Amino acid sequence: MTTLDLRASHRPHLPLRATVALSVGAWLVAWLAEAPLADWLAFTAFGLERGSHFGEAVAFFLLDVPKVLLLLLGIITVVTLIRGFFPPERVRAALAGRGLLAGTVTAASFGIVTPSCSCSAVPLFIGFVEAGIPLGVTFAFLISSPMVNEVALVLLWGLFGPGIALVYMTAGLVVAIVGGLVIGKLGMERYVEDYVWALQGKGGTVTAITITWQDRIHEAWAYTKELVRRITPYLLIGIGIGALIHGYAPTELVAAIGGRSNPLAVPIVVLIAIPLYSNAAGTIPIVQALLGKGMPLGTTLGFMMAITAISLPEFIILRRVIRWPLVATFGTVVTIGILCIGYLFNALIP
Repeated sequence: MTTLDLRASHRPHLPLRATVALSVGAWLVAWLAEAPLADWLAFTAFGLERGSHFGEAVAFFLLDVPKVLLLLLGIITVVTLIRGFFPPERVRAALAGRGLLAGTVTAASFGIVTPSCSCSAVPLFIGFVEAGIPLGVTFAFLISSPMVNEVALVLLWGLFGPGIALVYMTAGLVVAIVGGLVIGKLGMERYVEDYVWALQGKGGTVTAITITWQDRIHEAWAYTKELVRRITPYLLIGIGIGALIHGYAPTELVAAIGGRSNPLAVPIVVLIAIPLYSNAAGTIPIVQALLGKGMPLGTTLGFMMAITAISLPEFIILRRVIRWPLVATFGTVVTIGILCIGYLFNALIP
């Protein structure tokens, strides 16, 4: 396999430097201009009434669409550059041979920087089994990767600040680690389909490839553009729902369903979320609107985590490699973890 020269990686060519500098400058200008531009469009150009239901909904939509897209284009490019040092093959190699506790914690941590969704659950599961990674460690990764992905983390950081983003990351890691440990201790390997076990030990070896920084930047930008293209429909739907909640949903209704006065608020929003399907980025605008209406943080996190980690498509796709008793155990363990996180953060954060 051809190995690219890394000697010039610390001295990028001037055109690359200029391109990066211009891109960063353009991103900063757009970030500073989007809020006043959205306000001007809604209430001056379109002539909508400030404070009206429709006017506030449109303003929310016009503000969030460019804000979220800018966060994705800018910060995800940087995150993808970092993630380039942790390809799936290297992750599997790093997890293989570790003990249950160390492997589970490591797998959950790797899940943050490794992309995954329902459609990739089966190949990831098979790849981990091929590498001889224990079942509990594998599930820790499968829980963490969609639940605490880099897109949601970056968007939460940009929209709500580092505090809520770190709370979200910590909560997701706890659910993933505990879920992986529980599944690992239950000894449910017999519920993995036989053809998956037949593949164990047949995976290929990992070949180290060194690439230049110019190649890394180009690949990161290509990945970011493709990511934005794929999730933009979910974002627009999510922002549209968030705009409707922001503009039209009575605060009293949100409080009655998900407020602190309702002791069943967390399980109710989790049940509502399970039939839904969206990636984490699509749920952020809804989370923003619900928090703005006064829904507690724990209840809102429960809703967001349930959509990304225990959706029906996830269960149906996993059934291709594991049998229903293990699917049900996975769903039960993760649901209990999400409920505990929701109630805990509602109690700790006023």
